Amino acid sequence: MEADAALKQEVLSLVPQQPPFRFIDEIIYLDDDRIEGTYRFREDEYFYCGHFPGNPITPGVILIETMAQVGVVAFGIYLLSRQKNARPGDMKLPISLFSLADGVEFKQIVKPGERVIVKAEKIYFRKMTIKARVVMEKESGELICSGELSGVGVDQ
Repeated sequence: MEADAALKQEVLSLVPQQPPFRFIDEIIYLDDDRIEGTYRFREDEYFYCGHFPGNPITPGVILIETMAQVGVVAFGIYLLSRQKNARPGDMKLPISLFSLADGVEFKQIVKPGERVIVKAEKIYFRKMTIKARVVMEKESGELICSGELSGVGVDQ
């Protein structure tokens, strides 16, 4: 069953990454098996001035980070709350550490101003470790990149 809007917003509010390093604007779908989130890369993002001057392109590592924030961090917060049968905001959250990017392939570039949609499907969630198949698409549905990402929660 899909999470309601308030729960999606609660999960989003608990993602520890903050501007200028938060790359999730909205969670548009969330259930026990998958998550979808969006982000619009602003023209004034700090990394565009050097990558590449006169022809700004979103760095691949930022695309992977965006996929990880949606498909590992936000999804992991939700799944942990479900496992503990608690509201996400009522839990002491572990530090979420991104631990693996496997088979990541890039098919398209992302320019300033573009909005991306990140979709993740759970492979497994156990012992505070999540592994998910994650894809990033343009609004048109064109594939930008994909891969399997993992993360682990470490108690503080």
